[in-house]
Amino acid sequence: MTKRVEVAAGVIFRRDGRFLLGQRAPDTFYAGYWEFPGGKVEPGESPADALIRELDEELGIRVHAVRPWITREHLYEHAHVRLHFFEVADWEGELHDHVHSALSWERVEAPEVGPMLPANGPILKALRLPRWMGITHAVEIGVARQLELLDAALAGGLRLVQVREPGMAGPELRAFAVELVKRARACGASVVVNGNAELAAETGADGVHLSAAQLGVLGARPALEWVGASCHTRAELERAAGLGLDYAVLGAVQPTATHPGQAALGWERFAELVRGLPLPVLALGGLWRADMARAREAGAHGIAAIRGSWDQS
Repeated sequence: MTKRVEVAAGVIFRRDGRFLLGQRAPDTFYAGYWEFPGGKVEPGESPADALIRELDEELGIRVHAVRPWITREHLYEHAHVRLHFFEVADWEGELHDHVHSALSWERVEAPEVGPMLPANGPILKALRLPRWMGITHAVEIGVARQLELLDAALAGGLRLVQVREPGMAGPELRAFAVELVKRARACGASVVVNGNAELAAETGADGVHLSAAQLGVLGARPALEWVGASCHTRAELERAAGLGLDYAVLGAVQPTATHPGQAALGWERFAELVRGLPLPVLALGGLWRADMARAREAGAHGIAAIRGSWDQS
């Protein structure tokens, strides 16, 4: 039986948004492949503490804060590796590499170096997932108003939109989705359609967002670029991961007007539910821009919101 090795890996961002990769040295497994900096977790050491130590030893930087992100497992011929990925939120110092052949700052949208270490490859797509998902409610506020608010949000940097209009009739929904996709595409934003993979494909959207009920009966991942699902339990989150979905949305974290009377998870329970998952999870429910730091400290990739995305007051 292959021994499982615990490894801590860090996603280190520069102020311009680029992230750091290192090329493995000639005398190591997968020499020449690129990876995220980090190393083995020593006995009695937490993954977070291991990463802080490793980045000091490998790169000569002092890390003051890390955020839990995702955890992935990979079976190599020499080891079964469990990689605990963290976002390095606060660090200082000048990089002085001691273990890699080379270092490179890469763009999330299109890394130029390669090949990537196999265990790290899926992380690149997760990094492309925007930190904020705007969820539409055009039935409530009117299509014209929703599109007006969409344009303002896109101009302000919104790059992921979910079309969620349960009260909208088929032809109207299709026309709305087509118009929204056109406007989002012009700004480089992605669109997922709630609950309808066929409509997503017809309207040129980038993917589909499944309900928890749809997730429960899903036999295989739809063949779209982005596939996510709404989840409320650990079992649903694990099913989303097992089916190879790209992300999950978990809530409600706080009380929300969309589901009045629904018990809120709170941040502590949210953190428990997402710990150790191999896919990014967006926090949902009564959240605003000011909640982003708290969400990421709890292990969220970012936030999904209805009112928090469009309220301009």
